[in-house]
Amino acid sequence: MPRMTFIERDGGRREVEAPNGLSVLEIAHKHGVDIEGACEGSLACSTCHVIVDAEWFPKLGTPTEDEEDMLDLAFGLERTSRLGCQIVMSDKLDGLVVKLPPGSRNMMLG
Repeated sequence: MPRMTFIERDGGRREVEAPNGLSVLEIAHKHGVDIEGACEGSLACSTCHVIVDAEWFPKLGTPTEDEEDMLDLAFGLERTSRLGCQIVMSDKLDGLVVKLPPGSRNMMLG
């Protein structure tokens, strides 16, 4: 089974099993990693924002225009930022490394 690593806000690394077909957001929730995902992966918020390791970023598909629009709202945006709900695990991504941003901005509250 593919594996991936989350670099948590405190800098700790957590390597987890990452079943094919699940999104990074779903994998995070399965393993208790602190990613919110307020819209439950419906591409309506940016709370599952992750920063993809530079080595892995080129291996991901190009983000859709909708994902780009949501990323514009993300806190701590970086060049390799993506939404965790839009990265779906496959054998090609075995070993993927993503870092959690320092915080998130939940536009759905209020």
